[in-house]
Amino acid sequence: MTKRAKPNIKSTAGWARIFGAVPKAPSIGANMGQASTASAARASYPISDQLKAKQKLKGYYGNISEKQFRKYYAEAIRMKGDSGDNLIGLLERRLDAVVYRAKFVPTVFAARQFVNHGHVKINGRRVNIASYLVKPGDMVEIKESSRQLILVLEAEQLAERDVPDYYEVDQTKKTAKLSRIPLPSEVPYPVMMEPNLVIEFYSR
Repeated sequence: MTKRAKPNIKSTAGWARIFGAVPKAPSIGANMGQASTASAARASYPISDQLKAKQKLKGYYGNISEKQFRKYYAEAIRMKGDSGDNLIGLLERRLDAVVYRAKFVPTVFAARQFVNHGHVKINGRRVNIASYLVKPGDMVEIKESSRQLILVLEAEQLAERDVPDYYEVDQTKKTAKLSRIPLPSEVPYPVMMEPNLVIEFYSR
């Protein structure tokens, strides 16, 4: 996430590379529900801006599949409140995002593999599903046998990012707790994200 290059906005992989992740064209179906503020502002932004916003957000979270990302959209508009805020809240609750935010591993893609390989527990039980949605108050921890892995030790030394204040992290015990669901303005993105445009993209 330190070196900037001009991304290829035609693919999520271009943004994923910029954000330190590793590398379908979007499939647009019927309107899946009413999105907050989408109808009024939809005509204000060309589709290229909406697509770019979607690709950026997908790329940042490790190039999430289109099918899964659409599910987050559907859940975001179903929930009460602002749909864009809800979308960011859902993405930040992903287990791989929590592991990354806590600085247990250096990248989101490393976090996904780390979870998939069974190195993480939630409330004392092993969970190996990267898309698992962590609830506020859940205790996320690295298995004791995995705490000395080189990947984990290297992540501790990273100075380029801090742990957001909506997490309670103990680096000694390798535990993390999501204290609350953040607003988009609280999430330390390296570039500006526009979740409202993502909602508009799927609401067409």
